[in-house]
Amino acid sequence: MLSKTSKSKIFILDTNVILHDHTCIYQFQDNDIILPITVLEELDKFKRGNDLINYQAREFVRVLDEIVGDELFNGGKSLGKGKGKLRIETGKPFSNALKESFREDIPDHRILAIAEYTTKAYSNRKTILVSKDINLRMKAKSLGIPAEDYKTDQVTDENVLDKTLKTFENFDDNLIAMLYEQGSVSEDKLKLEFQPEANECFILKGNSSSVLARFEPKNNRVLRVEKKPAYGIKPRNAEQTFSLNVLMDPDIQLVALTGKAGTGKTLLALAAAIELHKSFDQILLARPIVALSNRDLGYLPGDASEKISPYMQPLFDNLSVIKHAFNPRSQEYQRIEELQKEEKLVITPLAYIRGRSLSNSFFIIDEAQNLTPHEIKTIITRAGEGTKMVFTGDLQQIDSPYLDMKSNGLAFMTDRMRNQDLFAHINLVKGERSYLAEMASNLL
Repeated sequence: MLSKTSKSKIFILDTNVILHDHTCIYQFQDNDIILPITVLEELDKFKRGNDLINYQAREFVRVLDEIVGDELFNGGKSLGKGKGKLRIETGKPFSNALKESFREDIPDHRILAIAEYTTKAYSNRKTILVSKDINLRMKAKSLGIPAEDYKTDQVTDENVLDKTLKTFENFDDNLIAMLYEQGSVSEDKLKLEFQPEANECFILKGNSSSVLARFEPKNNRVLRVEKKPAYGIKPRNAEQTFSLNVLMDPDIQLVALTGKAGTGKTLLALAAAIELHKSFDQILLARPIVALSNRDLGYLPGDASEKISPYMQPLFDNLSVIKHAFNPRSQEYQRIEELQKEEKLVITPLAYIRGRSLSNSFFIIDEAQNLTPHEIKTIITRAGEGTKMVFTGDLQQIDSPYLDMKSNGLAFMTDRMRNQDLFAHINLVKGERSYLAEMASNLL
């Protein structure tokens, strides 16, 4: 039996929680966990493959293998000091209420049957179904079963990425002049009205002048940010100028560029990488493959390369924009061609990167809003000496059905890394793709 006091809870986990975070069973403090047997059946279908979701399934199976024992089916096995017990529950009969509401015999409904059984069997304790699937949570609640999202790695502030650029009016023109003359000024001398975060960017406006500035935490100074192009790409606004500044700074090893479609996130990151190509052994540009309309890669015709090509095309489009900033006969154009031929500039699905050593690389991860917090952590922990990582994404275009504004990896990383010396976050607001694209992004 799950021997706990009535104060502790029982959490029943859905498959998608494990596929979101394979360490989830250790995140419920001293509460007990029930794993429906049908979840193990579903995990078996996900073990094979190169996608990040397959990795999560395999890793959880390894975790489960380490705690295997008869207790898993008989009373539950302790997960360690200060933790609760884990129990695998076999299938339970459908109640009349469940049969009347949901006639199909599918995995979700089998999980509901176990949740309903547990609620009645342990009536002195609160039983909660944990799922990333809002539909399953609604079904559970219709049967009177409490249901929650998996919140362990959610950010508390869903507006963490919606950071607007700070502008300070009526600033001292003499201090602005000092910034222009010296390039940087001690924060104390500027007498700012706020304490800037590490690598935070802002605009100082006086009566007759203004300056773009960034706080450098290493020396506790405010730097003047100049408007500089990167490999033929010229910044068109203050946010793009700040983006190129942090992308080109060797002391900032982790960058998050966020914003709606058309703001130039990926283009700026790629331009900066090519500009700095001599400082790195390789430039990697990757993105997760998230199939649309619930159709996986198997739906598409062709071999593996042809199936992947449509997902990678936006990255090739950005590279094409940079190439066409130059004459095809120019050295700059030829250099990009050479980098591709020598595989020093590689565009690839993110799943193909796993397991590789990422030393001295400029690594750009596009569409990072479709990654889980654990996936982001797995990627960053691959960074070796001399590697710079750039994550770009738009929270308005989350394609994964189990991620939202609070639970996606890009928001999680930005929330946890903010105010760290080696991290910078720029939120691009103004679209520069075209007036039509900007209007559509704002109105539709």
